Amino acid sequence: MKLELSKFIKKEAFKIGFNKIGIAKPEVIKEDAKNLDLWLDKGNHAEMEWIKNRRDERVDIKKYYPEAKSIISLGINYFAGKNQDQIKSGFKFSNYAWGDDYHLVIKKKLRLLLQQIKNYNTAIDGIACVDTSPVMEKYWAQRSGIGWQGKHTNLITRDYGSWIFLGELILNIELEYDASFDDDLCGTCTACIDSCPTSALADYQLDSRKCISYWSIEHRGDFEEKQNIDLHDWIYGCDICQEVCPWNITFAQITDKKSFHPRSEIFDWTEKEWKQMDQKKFSSLFKNSSVKRAKFSGLSRNINKNLIDKGEAK
Repeated sequence: MKLELSKFIKKEAFKIGFNKIGIAKPEVIKEDAKNLDLWLDKGNHAEMEWIKNRRDERVDIKKYYPEAKSIISLGINYFAGKNQDQIKSGFKFSNYAWGDDYHLVIKKKLRLLLQQIKNYNTAIDGIACVDTSPVMEKYWAQRSGIGWQGKHTNLITRDYGSWIFLGELILNIELEYDASFDDDLCGTCTACIDSCPTSALADYQLDSRKCISYWSIEHRGDFEEKQNIDLHDWIYGCDICQEVCPWNITFAQITDKKSFHPRSEIFDWTEKEWKQMDQKKFSSLFKNSSVKRAKFSGLSRNINKNLIDKGEAK
């Protein structure tokens, strides 16, 4: 029964459009819980208090979903085959935000898969999660055999590198569990650490207080002079640690998901057009986009900061 159902779920997941899938047994996280606590104690989460506030659910999945008996990790390749040098304005935009909001895309697919599982067996119930849920998704993806957490802290797969979105289904039924991915294939490589312009990375650790992605997306309000922020031409997110990863350079594949291919404006707009963007244009351009996370005020702030650093204040 468990094996048959597990095979059915994997088959349906690939039909729906997921590229990776693995199944893990839910249990209290121990070693990674210690690492999370140390990371929080150091203040590496910066102003992201929601990580700290829901710490207990993150380390014990049953405090989030008490009926949990299986965690299905799923991944979708989002690499669009373009690079930052092709952006006309010179402003840099993280790959993951070029297309539609992955939360919306993945959640829709997860709910479809969950419904098909329920149709297979009406006694099954569960919940669909993306990274807004208090689930340590990279940990569970590794436990389910999808890949390993690299030194840049992203999950890396053998076949897509780290250009992969993750989501989970947590079910109330036992399934056939996959073997954990226990190999660390980063080896002695430190390309991501060496290339980070703000020294935000150490081995398998990220200090959000130094991270361009954090400052350009999660930070609210203006930048203070004492914070000494340099966005290095990025106006939303940062991909430097992924761009230099040998696994991405060698194994990246162009996604067949059109929803993740870039909005033309991101590549075609000039610096002048970005400077002239108003709330109305922002709302229209980034409808159903994860860029809304930064809001118009945040994106405008980032644009202006880069212009100031180049001596071209808005």
